[in-house]
Amino acid sequence: MRELIHEHSTLVRAPDETAYAPRVVGRDRIDGTWEGWIEFHPVALRQAAILATERETTQPTREALVYWATGLEPIYLEGAFDRAVRAAHA
Repeated sequence: MRELIHEHSTLVRAPDETAYAPRVVGRDRIDGTWEGWIEFHPVALRQAAILATERETTQPTREALVYWATGLEPIYLEGAFDRAVRAAHA
């Protein structure tokens, strides 16, 4: 079952200036590890789509996934946003 792991305070802006709030989401896997991905939720435009990356990481525990998520820098989030945009157009 998917679970919100961390919501970043840094916003990511699309080329059209739409602001997105990045959220790391994760779920436990059958082998006991956790996988995480990043969702980008539009801040003001309710009609804008939520964008999501493919799996960004696999961690041994939920706590390790939280640690990974809280350490993400804005430059990483910008790259993840680009990956999410490409995935949405694929």
